[in-house]
Amino acid sequence: MKRIWLGILVLLLFAAGGCQKQTEKTDTAPIVVGFSQLGSESSWRIANTQSISEAAKAYGYDLMMSNANQKQEKQIAAIRSFISYRVDVIVFSPIVETGWDNVLTEAKKAGIPVILMDRMIETDDETLYTAFVGADCYLEGRRAGDYLLRWADVQAKPHYNIVELSGTVDSTPMRERQHGFMDVIDGDARFTVLESLSGDFLRSKGEECMKELLDRYSADQIDVIYSHNDAMTLGVLDVLQARGIEPGKDIMIISVDGEKAAVDALKAGKINCIVQCTPHLGEAVMELVTALKQGNEVPKISYPDEKVFSDFDDLTAPSVEGF
Repeated sequence: MKRIWLGILVLLLFAAGGCQKQTEKTDTAPIVVGFSQLGSESSWRIANTQSISEAAKAYGYDLMMSNANQKQEKQIAAIRSFISYRVDVIVFSPIVETGWDNVLTEAKKAGIPVILMDRMIETDDETLYTAFVGADCYLEGRRAGDYLLRWADVQAKPHYNIVELSGTVDSTPMRERQHGFMDVIDGDARFTVLESLSGDFLRSKGEECMKELLDRYSADQIDVIYSHNDAMTLGVLDVLQARGIEPGKDIMIISVDGEKAAVDALKAGKINCIVQCTPHLGEAVMELVTALKQGNEVPKISYPDEKVFSDFDDLTAPSVEGF
């Protein structure tokens, strides 16, 4: 009888040890990051996705990634799937600024921190997201305006007509790049903004917008093009050159991003100024993920260091390069 009870006791201890090992395995499971990318509309976005993927791999984190293909409803569905899976952290680049309160409230109730990347949201409850990592788009707009002032002073003409190709309507880069630019030139009688059209950050729509503008205005009526990203700018170059208009000379062009094709066009004199907006945010995002999982406080907003390249600079310098 004693042997029977001893056998039962051994079995119970073995079972308890097995349960303990199972718990330890769960506790040391890899960190899972749910990442909703808004699309793949440009070289910038593709490089940004690659940056996140490479950083997650370098940190040893599992990455659940979803591409929304420019549809907010797909991003919301992806975030809900991350919540259901119980990921450790949610990272996403919101397509537009509004319409996120409900799904982010669900994430908050589930105890999952949210990191906004590249684009901000508009909400009355800032506790719905833990941190933002991305460019200061308002500063980018101001830098574009500062270049325009410097260029105009050199040209010394009495008046300049500007057309603006803005990004996706109601997105953070669109709002802030426009706001910053207009704040710099506002009140300067030398400048008139003829029109602002949304090219949705797409090269094809940049082409469409430029064709539409040239149907309404002659090349002589447009002095400056301010484009919110390189993809649209490259579409603009295609149209101008097809119509015999020399970009960078007949019409001055300011762009934002800094992708290789645009930097090459800058060096060739076809673009006059590029305000850099780096897509390489993966390292900064994963540093925040690590800090959060260690229970540390993180900054609410983190901006990367960025530059301005223009025809006032030495464009042969090694530092003038695109992504």
